[in-house]
Amino acid sequence: MNQLQDDSCQQPLLDRFNLQCQLADTYQHFTADSYRPVVGITGNYAELTCRLAEGYYKQVAAAGATPVILPPLRDRAAILSALDHIDALLLSGGADLNPLFAGEQPSPRLGGINDERDLPELLTARLAYNRQMPILGICRGIQTLAIALGGKVAQDISSTATIKHSQDADRHVLTHTVEVAPDSLLHRLYASSDLPVNSFHHQAVSDPGPALRVVATAPDGIVEAVESTAFKPVLGVQWHPECLGADGQPLFRWLADEARRYHEVQSLHDRILTLDTHCDTPMFFPQGVDFSKRDDRILVDLTKMTEGRLDASIMVAYLPQKGVYADTHRAFADDIFDRIEAIVAQHPDRLAIASNPAELWKNKCAGRKSIMLGIENGLALDGRLENVRHFAGRGVVYITLCHNGDNDICDSAKGSQTHGGVSPFGAEVIKEMNRCGVMVDLSHAAETSFYDALDISSQPIVCSHSSARALCDHPRNLTDDQMRALAAKGGVCQITLYPGFLKSPQPSALSPQPSALSPQPSILDAMAHLDHAIDVMGIDHVGLGTDFDGDGGVPGLANASELTNFTRQLLQRRYSEADIQKIWGGNFLRVMEQVRSVK
Repeated sequence: MNQLQDDSCQQPLLDRFNLQCQLADTYQHFTADSYRPVVGITGNYAELTCRLAEGYYKQVAAAGATPVILPPLRDRAAILSALDHIDALLLSGGADLNPLFAGEQPSPRLGGINDERDLPELLTARLAYNRQMPILGICRGIQTLAIALGGKVAQDISSTATIKHSQDADRHVLTHTVEVAPDSLLHRLYASSDLPVNSFHHQAVSDPGPALRVVATAPDGIVEAVESTAFKPVLGVQWHPECLGADGQPLFRWLADEARRYHEVQSLHDRILTLDTHCDTPMFFPQGVDFSKRDDRILVDLTKMTEGRLDASIMVAYLPQKGVYADTHRAFADDIFDRIEAIVAQHPDRLAIASNPAELWKNKCAGRKSIMLGIENGLALDGRLENVRHFAGRGVVYITLCHNGDNDICDSAKGSQTHGGVSPFGAEVIKEMNRCGVMVDLSHAAETSFYDALDISSQPIVCSHSSARALCDHPRNLTDDQMRALAAKGGVCQITLYPGFLKSPQPSALSPQPSALSPQPSILDAMAHLDHAIDVMGIDHVGLGTDFDGDGGVPGLANASELTNFTRQLLQRRYSEADIQKIWGGNFLRVMEQVRSVK
C-alpha cells in the first residue's frame, strides 16, 4: 500500500516530516565546525558512460573528504562552475593522452586515447592550478598535469624501461620500488626514500616542465612522482594509491587536509577586503594588453585578480627618472590615469575606481574589483605646488616622493644626496599633501629624506612597497630603526615582492662576487620579511605592496592569481582573522582614512 494512504502510521506524515527536518537542522549545526571538504574526481569515459573505480571515492571518503565525480564536459562555463563548488581536484587514471596536446605526433606504440576526456581534463587541471587549488594526479593524472602545465609525456616507455611497469599481479600488490627525493612532500608523507608501489602504465612523464619537479623515480629512471616548483599543493604519482588501502591513505589525507585549507582561505576571502598597495601594470597599457582577460604580458588583470581573490590594487602612474616626456610630467601622469579610467569604463560591471575605503567595500559587495590611483615619483608635480591639489582631485591616494634618483622634492635611496634629505620645496609639498588628504609615500627615499619627512608631516606616512634591511641589505629597504620610527608616527610598511629586496645574492666559497646561481627568493622569504616587520613594528603597521609589473613577483607569489597563497601562509602562521585583515590592507586604509579626515 502507498505510504501516503497508510492509516496505520502512528503520527501524521507531516509531523514525521517536520521531525526529520529538525533532526537535519541539528545535524547541520553539529557538523558546521567539522566541514568535510569536497574533492572533485575526474570520471573515466567508456561506452557512453562516465564511470569511476571505487578505490578513488572510497579513499577520499576515508580521508575525511566528500567525493564528487566530474564528468568530461567540454564546456568551459560548466568547468568553472564546478571549480567554484569543490575544494580540491583528483585527476584519475585511464587511457593514453593524445600527444597532439603536447605538440607531438602519435608514436606507433601509442595506446588507445580517450578523446572525450583529454580536453576537459587538461582545461580543468590548468584552471584549478591557476586558482591555487590542491591537485592530486594519479597515473594518467600525473601525465595530465604535466601536459596541462607545459611538460611532456613519453608515449611509450618500453624502449627505455628495464623493469616491469605494467604489472600482471593484482592491483593491490606492490611490485617495484621508487626512490623519493629527501626534500620532497612525498618524503614527508611517507618518511621513506625507498617506497614500494604498484604500476599499470606504458606512458610516463618525460619532462615535468617549469611548473613541476621530479621527486621520485623508478630504478630505471622512469619518472614516478612530481610536485609543484612554486609552493603550491600540487602532487602527481605514476602508481595507483587508490588500490593500496591504508598504504595509499597518506596521499588522500594530504589532499583532504589541503582541500580543507583551501576552503578556509576561500571563505576568509569572502569576508575580508584585500588590497595590494603598489602595482605598475599601467606601464603596459600602451602596449595594447587586454586587462579584461588573462594576458600573459602582465601580472595583474581581471582574471588573475579573480583567481587570487584580490579585491583592490593601487595602480600607479610611474614616471621614469630619465624619461623623455613629450609634454609636462603632469600630462604624462594624467594620460596614464585617463587610460586606467577608460579601461574601467569598458567594464562597469566588473571594475570600478575607488578613492577611499568606503568605496572599496561598496565595490566588493557589488562584485566589482577596485583600482585606486597612485603616483610613483614626485616629478609628476612639475615643481608646482598646485599640482598636488590637481592630483588629489583626480583621486590619487598617495604620491611616492621620489624614485631611483634625486628630484626637486627629496633625495633618493639611489641618489647622490643633492639636498641632504627633503628640499625646501619638498617640505611645502608634504604640507600640501597633508592639507589635501594625499598620503606621503617614502618608498625609494633616502634615509635622510625619510627622517625629514617624518618630522615635517603632520600625518602618518607610508612606505607602499619596501622590505626589511635586516634581512636584505639594500638601501631601498627600511632599517629596524626606520621601521620603529615609522610605527611610532602611526605609519605602515608594505612588504614588497621585488626579488632584489628580499634576498641578497650570496658570494660563493670560490668567488667573493655574488653568484648568478645563488638561490632565488620565494614566498617564504617574503613571509620572513613580513614576520620581521611585525616583530619590530607590531601587527598594526604592516601590509603587502607587491610591485607586480614593476619586476615584483617570486615563486609562490608570481602574479595576482597566486595571492591566496599569501593568505594561506598567514593562516599557517596562526594569525587571527582580525590580524589578517590588518595585514591585507586594513592598516593601510586606517592611515588613508586618517589622512583624508583633515581635508
